[in-house]
Amino acid sequence: MASFFSFSTFLILIGCLVLGAAYAWVLYAVNRNLAQKLRNTLAIIRTLAVATLAFLLFAPLVRRITHTPEKPVIIIANDNSISVKAIQPSGFDVQKYQQDLKRLAVKLSEKYEVKTYSFGDSVKQGLSFTGTDQVSNGTALVNQLNDELLNRNVGAIIMASDGIFNRGGNPIYELNKIKAPVYTIGLGDTIPKRDVLVANVNYNNIVYLDNEFTLDVQVQAFESKGENVRLSVLENGKQVTEQSLSIGSDSFVKDAQIKLKATKVGMHRYTVSVSEVKNEITIKNNSQTIFVEVIDGRQKVLLAAAGPHPDLATFKQSIELNKHYEVSTAIAEELESVDASKYSLVILYQLPTANYSATSLINKLRQQKVATWFVLGAQTNLQSFNQVQAQLNFARANSSLQEVFPYYENNFTAYNLNTDALKQLDGYDPLQIPFADLVIKGNYTAVLNQRIGKVNTESPLLFFTEDNGKKNGFLIGEGIWKWKLEEAKNENAYPLVAELISKTVQYLSVKEDKRKFKVYSSKSAFEENENVLLNATLYNDAFEPVNNPEVKIQIKNSEGKAYNYTFSKVGNAYQLDAGALPQGNYTYIASTSLGDKKYTTNGAFYVSAVITEYQQTTANHQLLNTMAQQTQGKMYMPANLLNIVDDLEKSGQVKTITYEDRRYEEMINLKWIFAVILVLLTVEWFFRKRNGEA
Repeated sequence: MASFFSFSTFLILIGCLVLGAAYAWVLYAVNRNLAQKLRNTLAIIRTLAVATLAFLLFAPLVRRITHTPEKPVIIIANDNSISVKAIQPSGFDVQKYQQDLKRLAVKLSEKYEVKTYSFGDSVKQGLSFTGTDQVSNGTALVNQLNDELLNRNVGAIIMASDGIFNRGGNPIYELNKIKAPVYTIGLGDTIPKRDVLVANVNYNNIVYLDNEFTLDVQVQAFESKGENVRLSVLENGKQVTEQSLSIGSDSFVKDAQIKLKATKVGMHRYTVSVSEVKNEITIKNNSQTIFVEVIDGRQKVLLAAAGPHPDLATFKQSIELNKHYEVSTAIAEELESVDASKYSLVILYQLPTANYSATSLINKLRQQKVATWFVLGAQTNLQSFNQVQAQLNFARANSSLQEVFPYYENNFTAYNLNTDALKQLDGYDPLQIPFADLVIKGNYTAVLNQRIGKVNTESPLLFFTEDNGKKNGFLIGEGIWKWKLEEAKNENAYPLVAELISKTVQYLSVKEDKRKFKVYSSKSAFEENENVLLNATLYNDAFEPVNNPEVKIQIKNSEGKAYNYTFSKVGNAYQLDAGALPQGNYTYIASTSLGDKKYTTNGAFYVSAVITEYQQTTANHQLLNTMAQQTQGKMYMPANLLNIVDDLEKSGQVKTITYEDRRYEEMINLKWIFAVILVLLTVEWFFRKRNGEA
């Protein structure tokens, strides 16, 4: 339907008709060669043709209204997870159910647009009844439907499931996005079956060597009252502990705490199992496998000093806030017996002094390339300090001290500090530093600079250098304990001192990985229904990432079966998607070459069995009924699912929607107008020619 008339359009039309009439009068008013009746007819034709052409010159807009009907879309989704196929009530006819669901789709397609899906691990189009998906994700189904059918006329969603949704949360909270009634078909068995299972294991996935750790194990049992079972833990296939449990009720839950000790560094596989009982519905949920990484204790940090000082307590407390660090203290004579190789970082507090040169310790640190943090103060012997290291030099030193305040170096990027908390630096007491001329040989990175009085200087207060691959830190000043005390006065103050010390220790103690070829899996343990992803990086002699050569990898399981792959090149690195692999332990060896150098590296990962579908074996029809009721739908049992056809029609909720499309377009785009003009001019030309007119 087109509409373009308005008052202004009417005036334009009148003007065009007047113009056309004037043109016709000039052409035919004085023409005596044609009969009067024919002249009048041709004049009218010419008037209409000229008026139409003139009207088009003004290019008026035409409003076009179209109506498009859209049939309702009916969704039929089938739960294709293991629990639906494995747990079925007695007398359930699987073939009849599958045939009826297909017939339902056919009958509904006679009146509606029907879309079918299967969901479990993922959402796929079409009905599948294999029952092989290892999880059931109803939320993923609802989200995909919402994406695909946005602004569509969704009449109803028909979902066949056992109500056990073990991935993605409860779909009932997502259904309001689609705004359509949900008709559920209750599959599975709501009667509890005889079963004993390991329901859950809570644990820390990283523990320290020689530390004890706890596994919190939840054991559940159904319809097994009076039975005795054994709860055992195997470490890498060898039993490490066992305890007996007596099942005292038909719905039994027991939380057991199992204490273990980390005795060896590396990745450890623990299998937590409960023994089976007679006539158990499944034994696949009787065990769970977890992985715990044992690391070689905390990184060790040594505080070395000639004598006690309040600053030492501040350093120690701040460092120990990070559970990954262990702090030791060596004072005076203890310095001579220090084993430097044990430590990731040594903090030399005001060493060397006049009484303790600590030359032996400093030489050990240099030889073994142990990161060192020098803290200088009033007791530091600057002349000896100049001799034990080559990066700083203090000239024209005397016994006097100078007070300096800290201010933050805005260009510092080695680690981040709380931006708002840095304002606290303005209120901290000054540190005392030796009065001398400081010369730094080579490059350095400053964290804090010195402010003397109200003047910000370029002299660093806390800064880092690098000496032949070894990181060194320098804090020129003592009295940092006063900063800590200043924070304690204000309960709202941010612990900036602790953060500054902790992050400095972390920066200095972390050893850089200088390997030129690295291959690593995205995580140490995968589930058998997810893809195994590995990444690789290759560096040239300038330590720039390159990916010109091919990287090959061979993955082997515990039986020796090998899988060979070639990495894909992504950006400046490599990536491999090895797909889903069967359960088991896997090792890999990757190789490549750059120029005349060959590189190899190896690693390991584990693929665990997915037992999620066996963790709950009793169907949750109550949830299915709630989903239906809250969306004004209805729940059905498989035997009467074909009744949905009639109930949908009777409900009055499923209706065809007609969309009205209104748009404006230029009149010149209407092709029929050109046809009218052509006909008018052709008729006029024909009669003029027939009567001898040019």
